[in-house]
Amino acid sequence: MMIVELIDHEDFRERLVALGVQISEHACADTCARMALRKHVEVGVPGLQELVRELVMHSDILLPSVRQALDKYLLPGLR
Repeated sequence: MMIVELIDHEDFRERLVALGVQISEHACADTCARMALRKHVEVGVPGLQELVRELVMHSDILLPSVRQALDKYLLPGLR
C-alpha cells in the first residue's frame, strides 16, 4: 500500500517561508496565501509562480483549505 502525505497549511507555510515570505508560525492557509500575494505585489517573490504551478499540478494531495487559498488569492493575483 502506498501512503501519500497531504499538503496542509503548515507545509504550505513552510514552502512560502523558504521563498522568503515572513508568515507567523500558526497562520492558516488563507493568511499564508494573502501574505505571499502581498509580498509578491510589493517586491516580488522569486519562485512563487513556480511553487503555485507545482501545487496546482498536485492538487490531488492538497488539503481543501490550501486549494481554496490558492484559488482565492494566488491564482487570480499571479495572472
